[in-house]
Amino acid sequence: MLLMPKLSVYDLSGAQTGEIELNDSVFGAEFNEAVVHQAVVMQLANQRQGTSATKTRAMVRGGGRKPWKQKGTGRARCGSNRSPVWVGGGTTFGPQPRSYAKKMPRKARRLALCCALSAKVAAGELVVVEGLAFDAPKTKQVASLLKAFEAVDTKALLITDGSNENVALSARNMPKVTTITNMGLNCFDILNSKKVFLAKDAVEKIEEVLA
Repeated sequence: MLLMPKLSVYDLSGAQTGEIELNDSVFGAEFNEAVVHQAVVMQLANQRQGTSATKTRAMVRGGGRKPWKQKGTGRARCGSNRSPVWVGGGTTFGPQPRSYAKKMPRKARRLALCCALSAKVAAGELVVVEGLAFDAPKTKQVASLLKAFEAVDTKALLITDGSNENVALSARNMPKVTTITNMGLNCFDILNSKKVFLAKDAVEKIEEVLA
């Protein structure tokens, strides 16, 4: 186990305001690459619409009449001009609407989240922020937070305590910043970000669910 019992807590200006003790089973778990990979693949697969479709020779319009007689023309025999070998014909083994959905056991999903969070803590890329909730949309506050931790030009993830629309509105015009809630934690967003800013109020709730 990776023992990371405490992390510093910062405000929006980057000043340290205290420390917080973390749960080892959530933020100090040993990284399980296979489980994390499975969780990321599941998430990306579940985002696929699965609406791609092609027409088979039975679906293409036309082709009812035999183009030419079977024998005597010197050409290859043919029964329909909608055959897959003809231009404008049907498609063989083309994609059809389907579901790409995958599932994982609940314990495995939670383990993957613990591994992702623990990896960020171990790499020093997780920052606990106090007051990550705005009264009104203010992009300047997000920009100042990123600047304080030298994360302006890197991919950043803001994890808020519950739904906070003002934080999402403040960061939505910043292309490298993603905002999610503590209930929407997922491995892909965590691992795809170079810096993760976690609201202090959300820590206890995350530990309650994942521990």
